[in-house]
Amino acid sequence: MKTVSDFSKDIGPAESDGRLDAPAFHRNAEPLRGVLTEVLAGRTGDVVEIGSGTGQHIVFLGASLPDLVFWPSDPNTGHVASVDAWRRHAQITNVMPATQLDVRQPWVLGDKPVAPGSLTAILCFNVIHIAPWDVALAVLASAGQLLRPDGVLILYGPYARDGQHTALSNATFDQTLRARDPEWGVRDLLDVTAAAQEAGLVRQLIFEMPANNLTVVFQRVAAS
Repeated sequence: MKTVSDFSKDIGPAESDGRLDAPAFHRNAEPLRGVLTEVLAGRTGDVVEIGSGTGQHIVFLGASLPDLVFWPSDPNTGHVASVDAWRRHAQITNVMPATQLDVRQPWVLGDKPVAPGSLTAILCFNVIHIAPWDVALAVLASAGQLLRPDGVLILYGPYARDGQHTALSNATFDQTLRARDPEWGVRDLLDVTAAAQEAGLVRQLIFEMPANNLTVVFQRVAAS
């Protein structure tokens, strides 16, 4: 089954305990923390991260947002091991053990299914362009069901806008991705927004980020 990129093949362990180190984390951690502390300020409850990768982001954000409980997940066993290695290294208590999760299947965290309307937020960083489009659709559909009425889905990564890439670097990146796997590629924000609306989400905020990336916040539309 095709899935997201495997960091462990490209990076290797940063430490003997299994922690992986993604160079991109060091470039975007502070900008992402600035956005998330603004969007999630004053909130409590459970936050699921989809595609936690190395685990560096969720541990970093967990330390910055101690009133939230973070649930990391990833379909790759090596990534799950790295997340838990970073948790142990940081000795952080509001980040739960990582779950091996394919978002196209029912969401189970730990040993419990995620209840409808129970999540404060879902985070999905640098995932939907290195995964088939049905992964993006699954994330959006689940967000529409599992978020609280005021819950938010926060996506981060490169996006085309109205059919055009926003930078030459993104166009080149898109070509590289599609050469690796024709089901991958930089997504158009128009397509993502339309699919989100079908799932019961409304686009709320867009933050311009370094390196021609965007952070896009969708909120669940409360049932009338």
